[in-house]
Amino acid sequence: MIKIMFVCHGNICRSPMAEFIMKKLVGDAGLADEFYIASAATSTEEIGNPVYPPAREELHKHGLSCKGKHAVQLKASDYDKYDLFIGMDDWNMTNIRRIFRADPEGKVSKLLSFAGRNDDVSDPWYTRRFDVAFADIYEGCTALLKELTER
Repeated sequence: MIKIMFVCHGNICRSPMAEFIMKKLVGDAGLADEFYIASAATSTEEIGNPVYPPAREELHKHGLSCKGKHAVQLKASDYDKYDLFIGMDDWNMTNIRRIFRADPEGKVSKLLSFAGRNDDVSDPWYTRRFDVAFADIYEGCTALLKELTER
């Protein structure tokens, strides 16, 4: 089983969008039993809060539900529990590495790097472009799944 943790600042927009997009992609590929997918925050600001309504609405537009998801914080102890930690932007990457203190197994990557891009997934909390974030996350998750299934 491949265990993936998607990570953003608050775990109410981008990382839960990635979690539920990836769950849909692996389900559609008939691989749901081969993956465990979750998401977390690098900050404590939103812990316990549900997915932000505009993010939830964007997922719903694409037939995805995030019902029951509440923000949780990434912990140093998570490093040994997951195979991959996927950050949404450079700031997340810095904070993930700060939480883990190191990445000796090379488990930490930025999402759009799988799509051959060095771009960040822009934070829709600030841009208000949940559609753009969804499209970028979908592209990154699709490329990530392709890489994992071709290994």
